[in-house]
Amino acid sequence: MEPRGVDPASGGAMPRAERGERLATTASEFGDNAWAVILGASSGFGLATAQKLAEHGMHLCLVHRDRRGALARIEPEFEKLRSLGVQVLTKNTDALAEDKRESILDELQETAGEGCVRVLLHSIAFGNLKLVAPQVEEERPGVSELAARLGLDADSVQEAVDALFDEGIDTMVSLASLPEYSQRSFIDDDDLGRTIHSMGTSLLGWTQRLHQRKLFADDARVFGLTSEGNTVAWRGYAAVGAAKVALESVARSIAVEFAPYGVRTNVIQAGITDTPALRAIPGNAHLKAAARSRNPFGRLTTPRDVANCIYLLARDEASWINGEVIRVDGGEHISGAMR
Repeated sequence: MEPRGVDPASGGAMPRAERGERLATTASEFGDNAWAVILGASSGFGLATAQKLAEHGMHLCLVHRDRRGALARIEPEFEKLRSLGVQVLTKNTDALAEDKRESILDELQETAGEGCVRVLLHSIAFGNLKLVAPQVEEERPGVSELAARLGLDADSVQEAVDALFDEGIDTMVSLASLPEYSQRSFIDDDDLGRTIHSMGTSLLGWTQRLHQRKLFADDARVFGLTSEGNTVAWRGYAAVGAAKVALESVARSIAVEFAPYGVRTNVIQAGITDTPALRAIPGNAHLKAAARSRNPFGRLTTPRDVANCIYLLARDEASWINGEVIRVDGGEHISGAMR
C-alpha cells in the first residue's frame, strides 16, 4: 500500500483532492492522524522507534542523511513500515539545515495538516570523536607477567588474548590491547560546536518550528537521547558527551516552557547499544564487553528496548512524566558487580 498523501512517482505530496480516503490497515491507538517525526531514522534507535510506533498505527515522517550506496539497505526497511498500512514520508536530507527543515515541514503540513505530530524523536548521530590530547602510552601489567609464568613469548600471548577478545570472550577485556586513536588531529572549537549543535541543541529548533507552525498535537511528546557519557569520560567522546549534556539541559527548558502547550519532553539514557553510532567510536568493543560484564542480564541494550520505552511514554497514561532523564539499560548503571 502506498502512503496516503504521497505521490509514489515523485515522493512529493499529492494535492488533497487527489488523495482519496485510504484507511490504514493498522488500527491506531493514537488517533487516525497521529504522526511521529524522527530525526535520524535510517538505523539504530530511530529506525527501531519508527517500527514500534508504526506497529501501533502511528504515521511517520522519517528524516535521515545517508550516502546513495546505503539506500539499498535503508529503502527495504522503509517499505516494511509502509506494509503496516501507515503513511510514511521519507527525506534523505540535512536535518540541521534550516531550509531543509522548512521543506520537510511544508510537506508534512500539506500531507497531514495542523495538530498532527504526536512524537518528535531527536536521534541524530553526527559528531566528532577526536581525542582532546595525545594519548600517553602506558605499560600495562598482566600479559607480560602471564607470559613469563608460562614461559611463553609476551607478544604471542598478547595475540592470543586479542584473538579471544575479538571472538567475544568478554573476560579478556582487561588484558586486550587498548584501542588506537589518531595522534595527529585533536578536537578544536569548531569540532565541539558542530557536535553540540547537531547532537544536542538542534532539538530546540525543531521543537520551536513544530510549535510555531501549529503541527504539534494537543498532547505531544518530545524525546532526546543521551548516554552514560553524560557523566563518564570516555576517550574520544568529549564532544559527544558535551552534546548530550547540552541536550539534557535544553530538554529541561523545553519541558518547562512548552508544558502549557501540551508538550511533554523527556530524555532517554540507553545502556550500551550496538548501533552504527557506537561502532564508530574507537574502543567500542571494550565498551560493549564492559557493559555485558556488569549488566544484571548479561546483555547489551537493544534499539528495540529503547523503542518500547518511547512507545510507552507516548501513550496517554504517561502524560504526567515530563522533564526526566529515563534510563533504559536493564540496571547496567547501578550494577557494581561484574559477571
